[in-house]
Order: sequence, then structure tokens, then C-alpha cells
Amino acid sequence: MKRLVLILLGALVACASPSAHEKGGLVPLKLDEAALSNAYAPRRLALLVGISEFQDPQWRNLRYSEKDAQDLATALGDPARGHFDQVRLLTRPDQTTRTAILAALKELQQEATRPDDVVVVYFSAHGTLSRDGQGELKRYLVTQDASYRAISQTALSMDVLKAEFDKLPSRRRLLVLATCHSGSGKSLLPKELEEELAGIKSGFYARPLEESSRASMVFAACDWGETAREDEGLQNDIYTYFLIEGLNGSADRNADGAVTATEAHDYARRRTFAFTQGRQRPSAEILEVGADPVVLSGSIDRLGRPELFSYNPRLDGFTLKVDGEARTELPGGTAVVPGHRTVELTKGDSVLVRREVDMNAGERLPLEQLLAETFPHRSLSVMGGLFSFVDGQSRKELLPASPELGVVLRLEDRPLQDFSLMLDVSGSHGRHSLQLVPGSEVPFAYTRFSAGVGMPYLWRWDRLMVFAGPRVAALYLRRSFDVEAFVGGQQYFTVSPGVVGGAVWRLGDRLELTSQMQMMLTYVVVDGQGQAVGFTGWQAGMGYRF
Repeated sequence: MKRLVLILLGALVACASPSAHEKGGLVPLKLDEAALSNAYAPRRLALLVGISEFQDPQWRNLRYSEKDAQDLATALGDPARGHFDQVRLLTRPDQTTRTAILAALKELQQEATRPDDVVVVYFSAHGTLSRDGQGELKRYLVTQDASYRAISQTALSMDVLKAEFDKLPSRRRLLVLATCHSGSGKSLLPKELEEELAGIKSGFYARPLEESSRASMVFAACDWGETAREDEGLQNDIYTYFLIEGLNGSADRNADGAVTATEAHDYARRRTFAFTQGRQRPSAEILEVGADPVVLSGSIDRLGRPELFSYNPRLDGFTLKVDGEARTELPGGTAVVPGHRTVELTKGDSVLVRREVDMNAGERLPLEQLLAETFPHRSLSVMGGLFSFVDGQSRKELLPASPELGVVLRLEDRPLQDFSLMLDVSGSHGRHSLQLVPGSEVPFAYTRFSAGVGMPYLWRWDRLMVFAGPRVAALYLRRSFDVEAFVGGQQYFTVSPGVVGGAVWRLGDRLELTSQMQMMLTYVVVDGQGQAVGFTGWQAGMGYRF
């Protein structure tokens, strides 16, 4: 921004000094195009924290955390690799206290002001847990001044770290946690594992930062219940070592000249898994789909090979096959040769999806898109069930429980992902009798019709889907009497709020079994008296997906 201000000031000075032969008018300006381009160019900023030693002797010192951060700083600051404009390294004791780290994050928020700035925040340290003031278990990064006896008051809460990370204006931000939260009982390890003990970082069972905001990425050195390890031979945190190795170009799987964040993580993930013989599986949480916006090393100088990828937790553990060949286990991605490809997602002997796709150079195809195209997201169900008022008085004076038939149209992931727009109509017609006084029955015919719209949230596991959410419905009820005391009819119409919930079991690609229940609250007038009543409906039936 300062460079841009200087350019504009120079332009103003030129405009204020016309030649003696000109009377007003425009004065030709000569701007430095390179300086102007640099003023508008996005910046590349990194904040790297390595904490090896701690004030409280209860925390075991780590051998390579400072070196992890220093080695990554070297790679990111190298003009031939990361070419970052600014790399800030925090490793000294006075730089790695809780207060100092939070201050550095706030400074980074002031420096990374453009949405297209690339921002990397990295931590190599202990992770642990403690109960907060409300008694809830929370995750913490152990800072240099963290007290073992007062963790929640002195360590850096993951919730606070996430909140500060989300304040970054950049849409291209990456948080890397070379820590773990596995709950390893260090003091319980046998004597022969003492050397390995020195490289285990403490923590508890939880996936790091489950709720990363859209367009941000969170990489963790290990997955649930696992330990992040240092290695004496590598002289680094294992994941960090392979992450840096990938920045040298070996992680450029699509051969476009650049190593993106997901390419670097996938490379480090595979190498870490192999190096630890499956004991450590780095995890990734990425909510941005499509083109990967975070280039960590090199620059894109040509169209790369097409890529297939997924970081959706629903697909964890599935194998991605291309033309019958197993390419990678999800989460992750792979590059393929351009052209017509057969793509499969499998787990064991079962095949979730098999699709023929045409892949072009430079294309990045999220596997969720294939799933959306393969499995219909609309269904029409024919339902049968029971309608009833909730309270006994309404069943006695208005309408007893009665059977009903209906139709439900469900649009999944509309209007938002993981939500459903549900439209339903139902009705019934028949005869009943009211028992107004003991031994006296008043027969009547009834017609009931209702129409509703709901927007429940969807939870999906393989073939099972559960949904629940708000619903609004219109209810029409007409009763016709034909007795000596009264001949005529009564009718009611009301619009009422409520909730709907249910479950769906897919029998195959098209057919499904579905069951749902509604609970509504309405207001009716009976014999001149208004009253609030609740009514409910339960239906089950068969649906067709299309």
C-alpha cells in the first residue's frame, strides 16, 4: 500500500507542474508499470512457531520443534521454492509465550489485508487438554509459559487460536499443526520405549479444529487418537520433514510447476504413514473445493495433469481407482492422464460409484461432484399413516385419530448443502362419531387436508439418512352432521408452525423406505371458544429417487 501511495503522490506532483505552454488540460503521465503491478500483487506471509523448551519442568522438552520451524522458514523464504514475501519465525522463549503468540497473530491480521494474500500459520509444540471454567474438556497448545497445574489459564486454547485464525481477511489461509491430541500416557511406557517416548507429543482424542471456516485449510500431523512423533534420524517432526521435502518439487503430482498445499500435505501424509508403518496418519480438513488457491512452492507455469480428489470425511477410507488401478486411499488426490477415464470409489468388495468421465489438462474434479451426479438428490414418496390431535379433549371434540394418505417430495442439498426442502400433502375422508355425553354418540363425516413445507438438516451414513428440522403447514378440516338436533357443517382452516423428523433407508440406486413424523401447534375455535392445540402425524412408505 505504501508503494501505491508513493506512485500516486508522484502522479499528483506531475499534474501540479504543467508546462508554460499548456493551459489546463491533461498532462501525460509515465507510471512505473512494474511498481504499480507490485503494489497490487497479493502478498505471501508466514508465521512459524516452534516451542522446544518450557518453563514448567512437568512438560517434557521437545528436541526438534525449533528446528522444524526454522527448516520450514528456510523453505518458504527460499526464492527458488516458497518465495514468501515475509516469514516470521518465533522460537525464542520471549516469543513463544501465550501473550506473545496472540500478539503476533493480531499483527498478522493487520498485515494480510487482501483476500488473495497467501497466509501460512505453523505450530510445532506439545498439545494437551484441560477443563475450562465451565468444566468442559478443551484442547490447548502448550506455550513456553504454560503451567501444568493451570493449563486453561496459561496455555493457548485451540478455540482462541481458531478464532484468531478465522479473523484473517485472506481467503487463502493454511494452518499446520505439528502437534497431536492423542492422550498418550507417557509415564506408562516400558523402559525399552524411552527413546520413542522422547519424541511423543502429548494430547487427547479429538480431531484438531473440526470447524475450520470456508476457504481455509487445517493440516494436522496425526489423526484421531494418534501421536505425532519426532525422529532422531530425520532430526525433525516426521510430518514436517516430509512436508518440507515435498516443497522441493517432489510433491508436484500434476506437474504444473507448483506445489500446492494439498499436494504437499498428501505427499507428507503418504510418506509419514509409510515411515511410521501406519502408526501416524496426518489429517486434513479442507472446506474449499475446486481450484486449490494456496501455492506453497514454485509457480504454475503450464497446465498440469487433471486431478481427482476428496477431503470430505464421509469418504475417508474409500479407495480411488482409475481405469481399474488403485491410485490412493481417501482423503487425498491423484493426477491422471488426460482423456476418457473410468473412476471408481470402492471399500473392500463394495463399489460406491463407478463413472466414465472425460478429464482435461488443468482440471480438478472433486469426487463429491461425481457422487452428486451418480445418486439422485430428489425423491417422491407415497406415504400412509395416522393423523391425531395430541390432547384427549381435541380428539374427543374435534376428530379422533384417523388414517391418512399422502405424498412427499424431498429435494436434498437444496437450498443449502446438507439441508433438504420437503413438500408434502396428505388427507383423509371418512366417518366418525363424537361422544359428547356418556351413552350418546353424534355421527359425522369429515374431510381433512394438509399441506406443508419443511427444511430439515440431513445426517447421512452410507444407505441411512436421518433428518430433522422446522416445518410450516396449512390444515383444513370440515365436519358434516346429519342428526335431528343439528344438520349442517363446520370447517376450520389454520396455518401452523412445527417440526418434522424421520429416516430414510436406500434399498438401491432408486428405491428407498422412508418414515417421518410431524409435530405441529395450531389454534382452533370450538363452540365459540378459541384454544391452542397440537397435532401430529406419522407416515411410512416407499420412495423413488430421480
